[in-house]
Amino acid sequence: MAEAHQAVGFQFTVRPDGVDLKLSQDVIKNIYLSGVTAWKKKAIQFKNGVLAGVYPASPFSWLIVVIAMMSSLYTHVDPSLGMMDAIKENLPYSRECVSVQTRAVLSAILFATGLWLFLIYLLRYTLKALLSYHGWIFESHGKMTTSTKMWLVLVKMFSGRRPLLYSFQASLPRLPVPSVDDTIQRYLESVRPLLDTKQYNHMEILANEFKDSKAAQLQRYLVLKSWWATNYVSDWWEEYIYLRGRAPIMVNSNFYIMDLLYVTPTHRQAARAGNVVHAMLQYRRKLERGEHAPLRALGTVPMCSTQMERMFNTTRIPGIETDIVQHLTDRKHLVVYHKGRFFQVWLYTGGRHLLPSELEMQFQRILNDTSEPQQGELKLAALTAGSRVPWARTRIKYFSQGVNKVSLDAIESAAFFLALDDEPQGFDPAKTNSLDGYAKSLLHGKCYDRWFDKSFTLISYPNGKMGVNAEHSWADAPIVGHMWEYVLATDCFHLGYTEEGHCKGDVNKGLPHPSRLQWQIPKECQQIIETSYLSAKRIADDVDFHGCLFTEFGKGLIKKCRTSPDAFIQLALQLAQFRDQSVFCLTYESSMTRMFRDGRTETVRSCTAEAVAFVRAMEDAGTAQRLALFRKASEKHQNMYRLAMTGSGIDRHLFCLYIVSKYLGVDSPFLKKVLSEPWKLSTSQTPQQQLNLVDINKFPKYVGAGGGFGPVSRVTSFHSSVSICCPDPGSQSDSYRFGQHIRKAMIDIQALFKPENDKKTAEHVKIVPVENGKKHI
Repeated sequence: MAEAHQAVGFQFTVRPDGVDLKLSQDVIKNIYLSGVTAWKKKAIQFKNGVLAGVYPASPFSWLIVVIAMMSSLYTHVDPSLGMMDAIKENLPYSRECVSVQTRAVLSAILFATGLWLFLIYLLRYTLKALLSYHGWIFESHGKMTTSTKMWLVLVKMFSGRRPLLYSFQASLPRLPVPSVDDTIQRYLESVRPLLDTKQYNHMEILANEFKDSKAAQLQRYLVLKSWWATNYVSDWWEEYIYLRGRAPIMVNSNFYIMDLLYVTPTHRQAARAGNVVHAMLQYRRKLERGEHAPLRALGTVPMCSTQMERMFNTTRIPGIETDIVQHLTDRKHLVVYHKGRFFQVWLYTGGRHLLPSELEMQFQRILNDTSEPQQGELKLAALTAGSRVPWARTRIKYFSQGVNKVSLDAIESAAFFLALDDEPQGFDPAKTNSLDGYAKSLLHGKCYDRWFDKSFTLISYPNGKMGVNAEHSWADAPIVGHMWEYVLATDCFHLGYTEEGHCKGDVNKGLPHPSRLQWQIPKECQQIIETSYLSAKRIADDVDFHGCLFTEFGKGLIKKCRTSPDAFIQLALQLAQFRDQSVFCLTYESSMTRMFRDGRTETVRSCTAEAVAFVRAMEDAGTAQRLALFRKASEKHQNMYRLAMTGSGIDRHLFCLYIVSKYLGVDSPFLKKVLSEPWKLSTSQTPQQQLNLVDINKFPKYVGAGGGFGPVSRVTSFHSSVSICCPDPGSQSDSYRFGQHIRKAMIDIQALFKPENDKKTAEHVKIVPVENGKKHI
């Protein structure tokens, strides 16, 4: 259809008397507007690039320095201490052609520029030195020392005004390499409550042998890498933990994020998709221009923004030994999947984004399309859900030429992938297991209706609910969470809908229809697709999930108990785990390291000796002793979380030492043992309400339902972990039983405090978290 539209816009006929050329004015106008938009975009990107490049200074400050140096020529005061005269004498110009005054002006400008650049670097390195201080994290909540207050003032002073998204990148410190002694000591401390005396003694012997023999050599190489690379962990983490994994990424790696829990702005599927896609295009435009404000802790300490660069126009490309992440720029289309068909939808017309009403019309056209899938097309996306090696070989053999290559290129180069589902999902108070089906739909769907290789797949349901399935290698969950919160706020509070539930604005019915992607898939390839589908379906069917609402209290009441909500939840999980399994296990909690350049995550080992002591006390000790042990365990957990955030974690350091040992061919029984330990309980999460775009007190119904991961199974020699999830009330499954233990554990712990706050206050600050976890596959 698009090709036919273009053919009408440009026609020529060869006649005996010459060539009859016909041009459509609409086409010429669109070409002109597209060119103007492209040049405007380049100009804005260049301007913002310059602003970020000279931050915390500004281009205007260069003019001030130049004027100051120029004025010295007339005041006969030389602030350069003779350097301007030296520059003037050595300028490569003929003295006959250039006057003395001109050479003096040029020397002043050159000196001023050099001084300006020196001051920029001085400001940056001063700010970097200030940001390397992390003492503020270890101070008690609500209590700030005078030194920290002074530090905050200095950080604000050197941070400049109105920073752009990437303004602080050059000022962020590098992730430090912890000492081997500290890491091993913390490691042994973390496994002590999980091992009996014989096992612990054996591990201690291995650790000491490693420390005394091979550790120093491996550490030297790691320190060298930390000097050379911007981050000594992130590139190896992406490659070896994500891209080299040959197991399916569906469930094992990809994660999901849910829609608003209680609110559905419209029940029209095409309209909701239109608004959300338009909001995403707005977010992408600001992202490409670097116009988003950087995230800052305490409103002052900047976080790294590197991960956001690959949010759109990004696809994970399968390989035989390792995958690669392909990131493109300026993609103007998306690909939509509906009932086994793939459609290409252009996102621009006349040099502008399609309006929400125009996107709604395009998506409705797809929903109204009754054509049948081509042979092999229905389950084609199952290739991205299966093992990576068969997908890589199939891609080379069947999708490297002809129409298959053209269509695959359209998918892989799209801004993102949109799936228009045909079965409603979302939270329904009348259905006890509504969140179970919703989460499983977002996590794996039918195993062939998501393109799991795309940076993210946007999922739209017939009842107006939405959700996201995101590939994990390019970024961590909070990055997608920031974007999703922006999109939901824009959708509900800025774009809005008509009374009938349609997108606002006029409809341009002259837009070309979405075009079907064409495929020629032979029988042999169809068999491979079916094999991948069956493999993925076995994984999906084995996921035991239950999501439930916890409404008894929220983080506001926990804070009134003068404790960390995170530590409260982690200790409740340890109590629930012990009550469910009668044993303690190695527990994974992720923390971010984005206060450092190119930082991603670190592991917090939540099952500590203090946590074990508290859990055992909950079975037989008095209330006062339980509360005292809880305080001690909570403080220990918070300290470990702070250490992880500030680069003094355990697992990323040991992981990198192991990689170096493999490069050098050094055998280390200690590192092998550490990297092969299974994580029985994984507690990663996707936080919501990060950007404060929605006032939850004013709009309490506009709360996000959160998100989650599948059972984390890294099928590599480096990392293996599993999550535990809440279950189905009807079947009394493992996850449901565990979920009930979590609920009771939280209530039991809160009962220890008896906080002096009335119910009204507790209700006012209540939040509704979604408890989830997954059963071991």
